[in-house]
Amino acid sequence: MATVEVLTSELVVPADETPVGAVWLSNLDLAARRGYTPTVYFYRPSGEPGFFEAAAVRDSLARALVAFYPLAGRLGLDADGRVQIDCTGEGAVFVTARSDHYTLEDLMAEFVPSGEMRDLFVPPTPAPNPPCALLFVQLTRLRCGGVVLGLAVHHSVVDARSAAHFVETWASIARGGTGAAGRDAPVPPCFDHRLLAARPTPTVLYDHPEYKPEPEPEPVHAGTASTYASAIITLTKAQVSALKARCAGASTFRAVVALVWQCACRARSLPADAETRLYSMIDMRARLAPPLPPGYFGNAVVRTSALATVGEVLSNPVGYAARRALAATSQGDDYARSLVDYLEGVDAMNLPRSGISRAHLRAISWMGMSLHDSDFGWGAPAFMGPALMYYSGFVYVMQAPGKDGAVALALSLEPESMPEFRKVFAEELARLQL
Repeated sequence: MATVEVLTSELVVPADETPVGAVWLSNLDLAARRGYTPTVYFYRPSGEPGFFEAAAVRDSLARALVAFYPLAGRLGLDADGRVQIDCTGEGAVFVTARSDHYTLEDLMAEFVPSGEMRDLFVPPTPAPNPPCALLFVQLTRLRCGGVVLGLAVHHSVVDARSAAHFVETWASIARGGTGAAGRDAPVPPCFDHRLLAARPTPTVLYDHPEYKPEPEPEPVHAGTASTYASAIITLTKAQVSALKARCAGASTFRAVVALVWQCACRARSLPADAETRLYSMIDMRARLAPPLPPGYFGNAVVRTSALATVGEVLSNPVGYAARRALAATSQGDDYARSLVDYLEGVDAMNLPRSGISRAHLRAISWMGMSLHDSDFGWGAPAFMGPALMYYSGFVYVMQAPGKDGAVALALSLEPESMPEFRKVFAEELARLQL
């Protein structure tokens, strides 16, 4: 069994003095999954001196934490018991490690998101409750000289886009930029979460079933960390183009998810009259009126969903599922404001966060997370993705490294469904090219 030797573990504090006080968290922050999101970045050895030298990585992290100072703080509580960020400047956890087992090529051939991979390449995290740290980083050097950069960021503080914003700024600093103020660096972060505060008179215009316990006529067969199989599947640019041609007007994300939805329904052998729900997470930054600032740093995604019967998904062309996916991802300002107002009237910190029924899927787009911008000075990562899937029915759609226009899926399904899914998905991809 593969092991990783931990060499050092320390707290990295911001390189300069940073503001103190509290950052108020919005209802969307409180409604996010209470826990850490583990991600991994794989880097091939460049042959250059100083490649991911620990002291240089630590120094650039300290400088990045100046602009992103809340990540050096701790999760806290205000006087009313509401979760907030306490900007204490205590620092992020930084671990260095070594693996004598893996080369990068071996790891890329073997890697799928799993508890084992998360434990190897992402630092252990505490219970995600106050006063926990918010950012954990592990730099692992492989047998071949390659590097795995593993991160765990508290989801109450950031969504995927904000996490990418931090990594891109950190990488810019490591490349020799000056951080958030640099000419070529990402935009400075905005920590004004009150831009997503509830309205003085809450107005709930939608039902928001995604934030309520899932009604089930039968016991919920929810996947857990120990009951899923995961896979990484790549679609070529030609396959993506052919698929989008069958899903008129659909984005890459919607078209790919539509095909996954169809194939998952088939692989799970679900009854035709069973209901299947496609959940999506939609970034609302540009959809609000007015839009949020480009550097908004926090949770600005909302859960939406589309409901259909299995028979409808399977008996229609893939374009039908894509249109249903479009219906689940087209909401604007009124929907987001309705949700924030709805959450004001419930216990947003204790919403249902269990797995989902085995008839459903939860799809997340990481298409906007640029691999090129995660270059710390020695080249873009050979792979970036989730280190762990939380339960079966998760789908991440990402850019495929080094392949312009290609798409990578990180997918989890029930162990008994995954072999059939891989078979029918491959058959559908082959059919696309006929």
